[in-house]
Amino acid sequence: MQSLYGAIANTKQKYKMAILIDTVYQRVLAIANKEQRGYVTPQEFNLMANQVQMSIFESYFYTKNLRERTEPLVDPHTEETDISELLAKKLEPFITIATVTSGHTFPTNYQTGKIFHNNRVCRKVELNEIQRMANSPRHVTYGTDPVYAESYTNGENIKVYTPTALAGGTTVTCEVVSKPATVAWGYVVVNEQALYNSNTSVNFTLHDSEEDSLVFQILELAGVIINKVGLINIATTKQQAEQLTQNK
Repeated sequence: MQSLYGAIANTKQKYKMAILIDTVYQRVLAIANKEQRGYVTPQEFNLMANQVQMSIFESYFYTKNLRERTEPLVDPHTEETDISELLAKKLEPFITIATVTSGHTFPTNYQTGKIFHNNRVCRKVELNEIQRMANSPRHVTYGTDPVYAESYTNGENIKVYTPTALAGGTTVTCEVVSKPATVAWGYVVVNEQALYNSNTSVNFTLHDSEEDSLVFQILELAGVIINKVGLINIATTKQQAEQLTQNK
């Protein structure tokens, strides 16, 4: 079974994924002002925008873990596989390939995905089995596929074995998942008003389909910050309606 990270690192398709931060901020302001629930300052918005972006990003891994446990039971011809593909697309902008230091130690990252030896995917095995493999004179227990196990040696993360030797050097690489860049609604003050400045702004790296989720979750947080229960209810209702629509 191909994981949700899958072959992203080897055959990346280019998806344009960027949600304009000004679009999200203006939608948040429009709903808050329409409901007369108060004003969200740029500083407040930036703090909430980054909190919500990270929350959405982290939710991908909970969903990924759940789906990888249930995918073997899913008919490959059902719409469930489409959901897995969409999740892979959402994760794609954050995944790169990096060398595993000395073949054993992961680079600094948020999370790692697949392990490779000379661009071949390594299969994970239990430590006691890889030790049995290492003690085998011919190292052919697992055929021709490279394997790896977690390492309990201080300063190491993994040990990778080919059918003939312990792998090291620059032959071992891995998928590295990085956190989204910190977003910012940049502005200049003119006549005591904050006006959007695209030159100092940083947009969301999230998939386009997350725009509504960003808006409604930021509104929900804004309701807490400015102590407006009505705004929380509006955001929750809109978010629930969106989820119902997506699940149809």
